[in-house]
Amino acid sequence: MAPLRARRRVLGALTLVRGEGHPPWGEADVALVEDLTHRIALALDNARLYAETQAVAVRLQRSLLPDLPVVPGLRITARYSPALATAQIGGDWYDSFVLPESGDTTLIIGDVTGHDLHAAVTMSQIRNMLRGIACDRREPPGMILRRLDLAVDALYSHRTATCVYALLKGQEGGPYQLEWASAGHPPPLLVTADGDTTYLWEAHGLLLGVDPHAERPSACLPLPEGSTLLLYTDGLIERRGESMDHGMTRLRQHAAALVDQDIDELSDELMNGLVAGAHDDIALLALRLPQSDEGVSP
Repeated sequence: MAPLRARRRVLGALTLVRGEGHPPWGEADVALVEDLTHRIALALDNARLYAETQAVAVRLQRSLLPDLPVVPGLRITARYSPALATAQIGGDWYDSFVLPESGDTTLIIGDVTGHDLHAAVTMSQIRNMLRGIACDRREPPGMILRRLDLAVDALYSHRTATCVYALLKGQEGGPYQLEWASAGHPPPLLVTADGDTTYLWEAHGLLLGVDPHAERPSACLPLPEGSTLLLYTDGLIERRGESMDHGMTRLRQHAAALVDQDIDELSDELMNGLVAGAHDDIALLALRLPQSDEGVSP
């Protein structure tokens, strides 16, 4: 019997038995068993450390994600899924809050390049900077992203990030309109109550951190009642060896098929149906507008 010992911890024991008619263990056998148990213990301990590191990474990432606002008449939900194939921390994030004075609801999705602790810290700081700029400046989304880009260039000159910054405008119960700008991020997907789908490609610009002085346009679109808006990171649509168009078509089809579901069920089904084969973190932010005949949701 030999202990499975690694890093001053005994993880178990290996027991070997020889039946009658076999010679007793010799010194060479004992040395072989000791080497074998040492290798087994290291493998077990590495697996334990990997699982603990992955759990810590996921807890840290989730702790950096914000609580969503409760806005009368609107349903807002979000989902986050870490990259299960790695213990690395990602830079994906979502955010939503109500602006002071105007009462507009922000809808934000973003992704900082990199998969390490520095990327997660940078993500948190960029998110907080965007919050401060948005609350301080009542400006179009394109101008807000331009100000954020200037800050990113000054503070994180070697980092790039993608982001969609959108404002939902309208009185409680509607009608609503969306103003948005994109910094190199996959386009939001609008799904009507009838299941028609449209990617919002307008107001698309460079990534943050590339050219802070570039002009960033904004776009505006009236939103149909009962429609659903999806903001997501590229992990939801990207697959190795597959074109981005194929992934976007898959998302469009899934979202259209689920449009009759409650927004929470739709979000869960999208994550369950599309997360298979993903090699990156996934963040999803979903908005559901009320139907006029439903009244205002509680």
